[in-house]
Amino acid sequence: MAKCEICGKGTTFGHNVSHSIRRTNRSFKANIRKVRVVKNGTTRRINICARCLRSNKVERAV
Repeated sequence: MAKCEICGKGTTFGHNVSHSIRRTNRSFKANIRKVRVVKNGTTRRINICARCLRSNKVERAV
């Protein structure tokens, strides 16, 4: 799975916990978007998570 190129957030693992407290494995996937950004004067397409996108950690290309 893809990772955020700004903060490094990716897939983490945990458990589904039923009412009888049995645990089965599950994965939590990051909300990754492929976005065109301006980096060092050039336009690049990078994978970025929704939190970094909302907090304006990159300058988007038009």
